Amino acid sequence: MSWSIKVPSSTSNLGAGFDSIGLALNLYLELVVSRAEQWEFIPKSECLEGIPSGKGNLVYEIVEQVAKKYDKVQDIPACRVEMTSHIPLARGLGSSATAIIAGIELANVLLQLQLTKNEKLQIATDIEGHPDNVAPCLLGGCVIGHYDGEVSYTKIPVNGVTFVALIPSFELKTKDARAVLPDTFSFKESVQASSVANVSVAAICRGDWRTLGKMMEKDHFHQPYRKSLISHYDELYDYLREEAYGVFLSGAGPTMIAVVDDKKVFLTLKKWRNDYPDFKWLPLQVENSGAKVDRIQEQAQ
Repeated sequence: MSWSIKVPSSTSNLGAGFDSIGLALNLYLELVVSRAEQWEFIPKSECLEGIPSGKGNLVYEIVEQVAKKYDKVQDIPACRVEMTSHIPLARGLGSSATAIIAGIELANVLLQLQLTKNEKLQIATDIEGHPDNVAPCLLGGCVIGHYDGEVSYTKIPVNGVTFVALIPSFELKTKDARAVLPDTFSFKESVQASSVANVSVAAICRGDWRTLGKMMEKDHFHQPYRKSLISHYDELYDYLREEAYGVFLSGAGPTMIAVVDDKKVFLTLKKWRNDYPDFKWLPLQVENSGAKVDRIQEQAQ
């Protein structure tokens, strides 16, 4: 018995949507899973070179966590897992969130748990601590979520814009990016920060990308602090903003993303690549469908 599991990547925060707003993007983690004598993870793409090949793999660790939750660890069958991904690691594009969702989906089919979407999301958010990356990886589209032990969310489909990722060659660990954030805000700062986030959500709901771009500039929560970790941030922000609706730091960074009208992205991207050839540029669309699991039909012998 074999399965394929396909999970989209994600970008999060979107300026002021700190730990609460995320988008699924059309870069994917793909697993081809079949029963085996022992657990084996086989990387099939450059992004995954060097990953743990046995039970130290994050996907297996998530399978085991889910199994423990339902008292089914003894029922986990060994599998051979071929993994393909084009999601850069530690760049703020949800690579770990895709592995968490893939692990939950794999546990669901291996252990015949018949989990609902909401149950999967609750498990994923309990593991991750916030829903902004795992929710869009699972559900697709733009997901605005809240977590206080229980997950609440709204999903919004997104069309008409391209999210152009500017990916540098260096990594930025989430723990390092969190270390530069302030511990507290004053009451006045909190009102300002939350009002920017509120208008951002309304702009996404209306597809008002120009207003969203303005709100991205006013973020109080994380970009003013994290940009100090990215030497090119200010220069590239000003440059990209000339043609884009808005620019934001993807997740914890260091990837920056420009929101560009679909009608002008081809010529704009060509110019950006010519002017800054040392970066990797990826034009990405929102994946509105989320994670997908299919059973692979066995070939007759």
